[in-house]
Amino acid sequence: QVQLVESGGGLVQAGGSLRLSCAASGSIFSFNAMGWYRQVPGKERDLVAIITSSGSTNYADSVKGRFTISRDNGKNTVYLQMNSLKPEDTAVYYCNALTPHISYWGQGTQVTVSS
Repeated sequence: QVQLVESGGGLVQAGGSLRLSCAASGSIFSFNAMGWYRQVPGKERDLVAIITSSGSTNYADSVKGRFTISRDNGKNTVYLQMNSLKPEDTAVYYCNALTPHISYWGQGTQVTVSS
């Protein structure tokens, strides 16, 4: 059973930065892709950024140029560096790991950006 543990969320002022971490219990080489999603109450969970096993990345238009996803294979960890944060980035951020047969989710970490 794969476990994903997120950390790094918190309260930050608009324009500030946070770095989220997602530590996997197993080797992240086994995942086709890992990504970050976010969700606000009453809305669907949306993709923020994704990184494939080959290192290709993709971002939601709303975070392009501000967020960067990266991975450290030695530490089995994926990061989301968030800069120039805006109040509309406030959400619960979830880590996701995708295999051909199953999708794993972390428990989520709250990010709150004050104006």
